[in-house]
Amino acid sequence: MAQIKITQIKSRINCPAVQKRTLDALGLKKMHHTVVKEDTPSVMGMVEKVHHLVKVTEA
Repeated sequence: MAQIKITQIKSRINCPAVQKRTLDALGLKKMHHTVVKEDTPSVMGMVEKVHHLVKVTEA
């Protein structure tokens, strides 16, 4: 299965708690932290909820 690279590019300060929990579920802890995840519908749904805080590229 394809993999994607997710990088947090904006701060989580002043974000709703739901978006902070979504970033935690993706494994993003701080600015410019990058994780590699499988390209599944559940991961893409989480990315869509915080698309303004992250950058997604193919791994």
